[in-house]
Amino acid sequence: MTDDPIRLTSLAHGGGCGCKLSPGVLRGILAGMPLVGGFKDLLVGAETSDDAAVWRLNDQQALVATTDFFMPVVDDPRDFGRIAATNALSDVYAMGATPIFALAIVGMPVGKLPVETIAAILEGGASVCAAAGIPVAGGHSIDSVEPIYGLVALGLVHPDRLLKNSTARAGDALILTKALGVGVLSAAFKQGRLEAVGYDALIASTTQLNTLGAELAGFEGVHAVTDVTGFGLLGHTLEVCRGAGLTAGINANPPLLAGVEALARAGVRTGAATRNWESYGAAVRWDPGLEPWRLDLLCDPQTSGGLLIAVDPTRQDDLLDLARRRGFYASARVGGLTAGPPEILVTGMG
Repeated sequence: MTDDPIRLTSLAHGGGCGCKLSPGVLRGILAGMPLVGGFKDLLVGAETSDDAAVWRLNDQQALVATTDFFMPVVDDPRDFGRIAATNALSDVYAMGATPIFALAIVGMPVGKLPVETIAAILEGGASVCAAAGIPVAGGHSIDSVEPIYGLVALGLVHPDRLLKNSTARAGDALILTKALGVGVLSAAFKQGRLEAVGYDALIASTTQLNTLGAELAGFEGVHAVTDVTGFGLLGHTLEVCRGAGLTAGINANPPLLAGVEALARAGVRTGAATRNWESYGAAVRWDPGLEPWRLDLLCDPQTSGGLLIAVDPTRQDDLLDLARRRGFYASARVGGLTAGPPEILVTGMG
C-alpha cells in the first residue's frame, strides 16, 4: 500500500494501535495527582475524563486545548499523518468547539526513515488541518526510537455552549456517527489479511473530520458528547454513565465498517479490546448467549472514531438527518440512557 521499502508499522512497538491507557489505569493515575483547584476559569479539567481541557477567556469565548499522538497504524506515511491529525482534532470538535490552530508533535527515528517519508507524514497532517481551516503554527520534534506523530489542537467555543461527556440526562438516546471496527481492520492489516475494500474503509473513516461537533454546540436537545476512541464504544459510554450517574443500554448490533464482521467472526481482534474488557467489563451486563465476537467489537479501540451523542429522543431524527447530510452516513442510534447505577446493559440484536 506504499512504495516505501520500510514498513512504518514494523518500526512501532506492537504495531502502533493508537490506544489509550485503560480507563481504570487512567483514573488511578489521575486520582493520585494534586487537585487542580482555585482556578475559576478552568471550566473542564481532568475530573471527568473529558475530551479536552477548557479555559474561559471571557464571557463569549472559552479556549479548548488537547493533545494526541501515536505510532503508525498504517504504512503509507501520508495516510498516517492524516489519521493522527484527524484523531487529534476530534477532541476539539467533541467539546462543541471550532479549531483555530495546531502544533505538531514529531518524534522520528533519524537515520531509519528517509527524509521524504517524514515529510510525507507532516504533509498528511498539514493537509487535514488545512481541510479544517487551520494552520499548523509550529511544534516540536525529537529523535526517537519509534515514529510518533500528532498534534496539540486548540479551539474556541462559547462557554454556555460547551459540550461535555458528563451532562447526559435520563431518557436520552445515544447516537453514534461512525461505524465501528477500526481496531479489527488495523489488526487485519498488520496480519496481511486486509483486502483493499477494508483498507479503503479504514482510511475513509479515520480521516473523516468530526466537524459535526462544532454544530452540535447550538443544537437543541444535545446534552452530552464524546468521541469513541481507544476505550471502544463500551468504554466511552461508561464514561458518560459515570459522569451523569446513569445506566446505558447499548445495542449488540451497531453499524460496522466494510469487512469487519467477517474478520471478527474469523477471530481477528486486538489486544487492546481484551485489555479494555478487563478494565471495565465488571460494569457491563449482557446476555450469556451473545456471541463473543460481538462483545469484542463493542470494546474495539477506534482510532479517530465517531462522536457519541446523548440527545433528547424527540430530537433524535433531526440529529440523524443533520449528521447524514454532513456526510456521516453510518450515523445510527446505538442505545439509550435511563436512571440507575453507572453501568451498561448490552441489549439484543434489533
